Amino acid sequence: GKSSTKTQNVRVEIIVEGVTNNKAWSCGLEFDYNNEESFYCRPLRVGNGPARMPVPDEMGGARVAFLPPMSGLADREFVKQQGEIGVLIGQGQTAQVLRNLCFQIYQKKEDWDSLVKHINVLFGVELLPPQYIAERSEITMAYKDELKNKLDLSSSGRGLQQTLLLLAHLYANPGAVLLLDEPDAHLEILRQRETYNLMIRVAEQQGSQIIAASHSEVILNEAVARDIVIAFVGKPHPIEDRGSHVLKALRDIGFDQYYQAEEIGWVLYLENATDLAILQKFAELLGHQAKQLLDRPFVKYVETNLPNRAREHFHGLREAKKDLVGIAIFDRLDKNLQTNDSLTEIMWNRREIENYFCMKEVLLAYAKHDLPDNLFGREDCEYRKKVMADSIEEVTMALKTLNKPDPWSSDIKASDEFLDPLFKKFFEKLNLPLQLRKSEYHILAGLVPNESIDVEIKEKLDVIVDVASKSRPRTE
Repeated sequence: GKSSTKTQNVRVEIIVEGVTNNKAWSCGLEFDYNNEESFYCRPLRVGNGPARMPVPDEMGGARVAFLPPMSGLADREFVKQQGEIGVLIGQGQTAQVLRNLCFQIYQKKEDWDSLVKHINVLFGVELLPPQYIAERSEITMAYKDELKNKLDLSSSGRGLQQTLLLLAHLYANPGAVLLLDEPDAHLEILRQRETYNLMIRVAEQQGSQIIAASHSEVILNEAVARDIVIAFVGKPHPIEDRGSHVLKALRDIGFDQYYQAEEIGWVLYLENATDLAILQKFAELLGHQAKQLLDRPFVKYVETNLPNRAREHFHGLREAKKDLVGIAIFDRLDKNLQTNDSLTEIMWNRREIENYFCMKEVLLAYAKHDLPDNLFGREDCEYRKKVMADSIEEVTMALKTLNKPDPWSSDIKASDEFLDPLFKKFFEKLNLPLQLRKSEYHILAGLVPNESIDVEIKEKLDVIVDVASKSRPRTE
């Protein structure tokens, strides 16, 4: 006879946690299959009883925006209302909305100017303002190439269109949680890291958060050291262990690295992506010419302070590109580095790069850096500064008890021995989850007053410029 076994639905449970207006919240939802076109969504149960998790009031202010990969670009695009744009994007019909998004952004001069600048830096073309033709209710858009030829936007490459769509979506949705599907689609290897870092910077400026799905090794290698990466291999799990098999695979010299060596001509070796973000921030503060180089470098993260790791990788690349030059920057070592014409090895005089922004004024500035400038913000500002000062005092005393160096010393391992326990204590005192991890310490570098930036920072940036000037990138 027929089996009477009934198919059981597999419920998907997702718990989202966040901090809004200095209040920590948690919200869990379960998703249950209904039919091919719909599903049920309801709050998670609390334990085994009938009660369900409440939906926090703070969730009401959260905006979520979804963006699938670029599906091409329609020859003609008519004016659409905001709701219609959202529906078309949700259906994957991005080809019909790009000009509309740009037209929205054009109404905000500062955002439009930033968008034009980013596209010019990345692709060497000048975006022209979108034109609204009232008679046809149509939006047209063009750009000028490097030879100043005026071309319709539909003549541009998929990489430019994809990048323009990503940036336009970011600027059109400030303060939102952005769900991006394959943001690296249509982008060549050299542009993937650059575009990813640009997206992160713009999202930070816009007060947005990015959740992206990608299988690009370039983006994974960039994100794993500074952002949260979830691997969907077996049971979804965060990649946190730097010795994991995922990272070991990424350490092998792949085609993308040989390609970047040929195209760029010089390579930068750092411990991890946090070090690059810190150098970028210092170069920006100083207005140093290394900023442009650090915005789009061929960088290899060696994940260790052992010079041999960088040397082995560099010499492997030199087998394919004989005139490759490189620079490796290490934390302070107790041994002399090699002198080599092709690979320049330097190290910090202080224990590590984090020591250069480990200052009391910077930590007090961080305590209040994201508070609004109003009556409530100013009141909270004094409280948070006091909490930070108390936390500094407590951790300093603990270091003294353990016979460790002073927190402002050049010899302390600033990140592990002082900053990590300090921020753990600071946020505990505020009754908040930890909101600043080591991978985000570049935020502190951005709070260093110019007059307090050590002269050694400029010296290291000068060396980067010098090495890059000797490179011989492929020109054909």
